[in-house]
Amino acid sequence: MPPVFPMLTVLSMFYYMCLRRRARTATRGEMNSRRAIESNTRALPINVEIVQYAKEVLDFSSHYGSENSMSYTMWNLAGIPNVYPSSGDFTQTAVFRTYGTWWDRCPSARLPFKRTPSTFCSQDYVELAFEEPVYPTAVHILETYHPGAVVRILACSANPYSQNPPAEVRWEILWSDAPAKVNGPQARQFTPCIKQINFPTNLIRLEVNSSCLDYYTELDAVVLHGVKERPVHSLKTSMIDMNDIDEDEDEEKLSCGMDTLNKQFSIVNLREWPTNGYFDKLPYELIQLILSHLTVPDLCRLAQTCKLLYQHCCDPLQYIHLSLQPYWARINDTSLEYLQSRCTLIQWLNLSWTGNRGAISVSGFSRFLKVCGSELVRLELSCGHFLNETCLEVITEMCPNLQELNLSSCDKIPPQAFNHIAKVGNLKRLVLYRTKVEQTALLSILNFCSELQHLSLGSCVMIEDYDLIASMMGAKCKKLRSLDLWRCKNITESGIAELASGCQLLEELDLGWCPTLQSSTGCFTNLARKLPNLQKLFLTANRSVCDTDIEELAANCTHLRQLDILGTRMVSPASLRKLLESCKDLSLLDVSFCSQIDNRVVLELNANFPNVFIKKSFTQ
Repeated sequence: MPPVFPMLTVLSMFYYMCLRRRARTATRGEMNSRRAIESNTRALPINVEIVQYAKEVLDFSSHYGSENSMSYTMWNLAGIPNVYPSSGDFTQTAVFRTYGTWWDRCPSARLPFKRTPSTFCSQDYVELAFEEPVYPTAVHILETYHPGAVVRILACSANPYSQNPPAEVRWEILWSDAPAKVNGPQARQFTPCIKQINFPTNLIRLEVNSSCLDYYTELDAVVLHGVKERPVHSLKTSMIDMNDIDEDEDEEKLSCGMDTLNKQFSIVNLREWPTNGYFDKLPYELIQLILSHLTVPDLCRLAQTCKLLYQHCCDPLQYIHLSLQPYWARINDTSLEYLQSRCTLIQWLNLSWTGNRGAISVSGFSRFLKVCGSELVRLELSCGHFLNETCLEVITEMCPNLQELNLSSCDKIPPQAFNHIAKVGNLKRLVLYRTKVEQTALLSILNFCSELQHLSLGSCVMIEDYDLIASMMGAKCKKLRSLDLWRCKNITESGIAELASGCQLLEELDLGWCPTLQSSTGCFTNLARKLPNLQKLFLTANRSVCDTDIEELAANCTHLRQLDILGTRMVSPASLRKLLESCKDLSLLDVSFCSQIDNRVVLELNANFPNVFIKKSFTQ
């Protein structure tokens, strides 16, 4: 007869957990009962609701507009509505850089990180400051075009206008949901049912996912409703404050997650168990494979069950690819410190969105890379506002195998710091979108990083002469496959000629909103003839694009998949038909605001070429 002691041990643990939960619930019940009774013995104060629009835009991950303009920028979210309740494409709204799944289907698309929680689907964010800290009762988001992108709303305990920064910054999710497609592009006021929180806030963060949308989402304003005093539930409503219970249960869940890595990762003296169950009979590699499907917080929890699983959960092979972006609100120096022993073999690391408001220090980041940087191949640091010159210097010294570096929207890095990147000679991908990189540093990078295949220089406003940059690319970066020059203000046909002659492997080129390029110079014709491998070409807002350019693309770039010619006045339906007939793989064609392409033409083209998404934007 098998011994019953292990079963008794399990039953006793279960009984203990039930008693503990009951005791905690009773304690909360007594406290809330006392609070409710006290509230009935005195007159409840009148808690007047405060309604306020965003005072200031503090931070964001991307926007469609220029750094030197207000059109289509996140800064339009500050203040009262400019457009609502009108619907359509308006320059006075806030627009993010991407929409749909097109950016995941082009040569520059990056492979996703495994182990990303299914609940995290955010692609972009914007943070808004309000005048008065309040306990939120409602958040209204005024969406004026293609609504439905917002997937999370968060509140922060830190007051951006306080003279004394708090010792601890806490973020709370007010509402979240999966991405969904809304029927129709018309304007709406989005007012989700939000969770009550136990601290006042005047810092709200919106996170968006535009993958289900047919076009760019446009936001006009955000309205925060709230009260100055925390709402108190009446005794007649409930004897127990259900929000308190939810908060405690959430804290229990998070206590095994990233919030207390210092506690979880430092557990070494685990209780002795008679056996590890059937896991002792499984091959080591099979257990590793099973655990590879768990998220990082789940690994933390599992590590506490038995010594065998603790060893597996701490194995550096489980951390070859690690994305901490989903936990951006809870990652700090302590988290990185206790991850060090597990990340000695890490190759892919995603720290995007993390470390802001003092959560990660320069010294903490440097200590981590000195231990874990030797095998790093890919490093994602988008919107890492803690980064400075010292950090870039440490990256170049401690990561000799680095091939991919993403510094998108790291706009706090000083211009001179980018010189250090030139020391990473093996770089194949470099993202400098919305950074302050200067011409001298960029020329040095291009000179020494000849292995570059993907380069993003979108909205880099500190570069004075893009023709010189393009010439250096043509001379040194022969392996370049994708290039983003979005909103480059001064490139001319001379630079395009040098680029097309030297980088003939280019498959993706974004020249959107480059006003100095004129079709009459033959620059677009030259591109079409020199770059037969083009799959994506964005000529957004270039009004000079004409039928000759489209016909050259049809004749020479038959692999074309995505073409954006928004705003041109000189392209006729006939040339578009030639393009669609020639480019069998074309899946996206944006002809918004093309004066010769009306809705009737679009309907006809859609009927004849059903596999192509033909976008025609409008304004009411």
